[in-house]
Amino acid sequence: MKTRLTLALLLGLVSLARAELVLHPLFGDGAVLQRGQPVPVWGTATPAARISVQFAGQSVAATADTSGRWQATLAPLDASAESRELIVQGDGATRTVRDVVVGDVWLASGQSNMDSPMSSGSAALALPEANDPLLRFFKTAKATAAEPQFAPKGKWSASTPATARDLTAVGYFFAREIRKSQNVPVAILQAAWGGTPIKTWMPLSALEAQPVTPPAKKLLGEWQAAYAKHVANRDRLSELLPAYYADRKDWEETVDKPFRAARAAHPAAVAAAKAAGQPLPPAPAHSRPKPESPDPTAMPAPATSDRPSAPTVCHNAMIAPLAPYALRGALWYQGEADSSRGLEYRDLLPRLITGWRGVWGQGDFAFLIVQLPGHGKDTTPVASESTNIAWLREAQDRTSRALPAVGLVVTSDIGDAVDVHPDNKVHTGVRVALLARETVYREPGLVGVGPRYASHEIAGTAVRIRFTNTGSGLAPAVAPWTAKGGTVFPADKLVGFFVAGADKKWVPAEAKIEGDAVIVSAASVAAPAAVRYAWASTPVANLYNREGLPAAPFRTDDWPR
Repeated sequence: MKTRLTLALLLGLVSLARAELVLHPLFGDGAVLQRGQPVPVWGTATPAARISVQFAGQSVAATADTSGRWQATLAPLDASAESRELIVQGDGATRTVRDVVVGDVWLASGQSNMDSPMSSGSAALALPEANDPLLRFFKTAKATAAEPQFAPKGKWSASTPATARDLTAVGYFFAREIRKSQNVPVAILQAAWGGTPIKTWMPLSALEAQPVTPPAKKLLGEWQAAYAKHVANRDRLSELLPAYYADRKDWEETVDKPFRAARAAHPAAVAAAKAAGQPLPPAPAHSRPKPESPDPTAMPAPATSDRPSAPTVCHNAMIAPLAPYALRGALWYQGEADSSRGLEYRDLLPRLITGWRGVWGQGDFAFLIVQLPGHGKDTTPVASESTNIAWLREAQDRTSRALPAVGLVVTSDIGDAVDVHPDNKVHTGVRVALLARETVYREPGLVGVGPRYASHEIAGTAVRIRFTNTGSGLAPAVAPWTAKGGTVFPADKLVGFFVAGADKKWVPAEAKIEGDAVIVSAASVAAPAAVRYAWASTPVANLYNREGLPAAPFRTDDWPR
């Protein structure tokens, strides 16, 4: 499999090389280069061609290899808002990239809540002021591929009310805050796609990394099956895929739509039959199966319910082509599509992070995780056993504690119980920026994260929970934003803590703040064994630090699901 991938990539590079001197699309007019670290510049040319790259007084050379690929590396650059030219010469040609600045570059990836544009909902209120020529975006077009690709589809754009409309709202508000605090150009490389599970964003190397755990082994099997089907049909895909898309469209109109209508009417038909003493009508069924794609790694059928599902395909087409563009870090807002697989996510998210870092080859760049916001109607530890979101959040929390330079942004207090896409991207983007400002930019005196569980001890009928990141002190607080119809948290007492004894029966607890700790107890639990906080799909929980940042959900037990 690896040999086939390598050959396919090399063949693609050879075809690109025939175009003589070609710069990678990231090196286009309006580009932002990363400050303070080596900056790779690459492209294709005739094999063995000598290439010269000139920028900011530097001139570095490279030689195209036998496949036509070349890469030169500029020495670390100082931040600069000056519009300058990047000049590349070779193969008897000159390519000039204009309006290049130097600042910080962040990759923003994930699914719909990261992909949600500025034109959607309340984020649009910020569009009239979205004029900033030094806040720039490179939006990667949605695509899938069986093998890692060389070039993404996209171009640079500076932020204006017109261009920002289609750009990630979370990424925009994050970048806006970093622009204010750092006073340097800021760029967002946007590569996100609604409804995509984490497996689609993982490189093959992440699945193959030793030891191959059961979740990774399962996904390797899925990848092998999808890739084998791709290879088997590759020579005919130009015919098979259009036929499949047409068949799928016909199936949706002539089979699925009538089925949905029949299913909606079935309960009334059953009730009528019962009332009349007649035989019950059979449950509706599709008259023929849904068509199967001849290539599971290709773009999904043009239907609203379909998203990429084969492992690695989004990474191959949307992430791999961006590497090794020098980055300051990555923002990751994903997990809704994996909310029923929280235990597997414990293994997969660290693999993705390590895999991306391996692809980039620039060490442990910052990786900032947006923990899933509240969504779902349950508010207690008992109910969340079935909805799983709490377990997914725990996997995100565990990953942030286990790997270097990984941070966690808590948003469980600003979700929406009835909408998986909360209409509040401002607070999310600002919180991610606060985390970056404290942990990446090391702004002195700044508190950028909320309280995190540190330890606990049981003393008689109470449990003492200690926290880090308490800032200027712990306090109950009202969430800064509440969805329409949502619960407003109290501001005069702590809520969201549950306690259980050895019987594992959870009851609401009383909680009192003592310094950097919270004392938890319940009159009905004489011998407490464990505490859970904000452990629900949409938790009603209000522990913050006095800087207004929420405590992360946690549990003190290690009881299995």
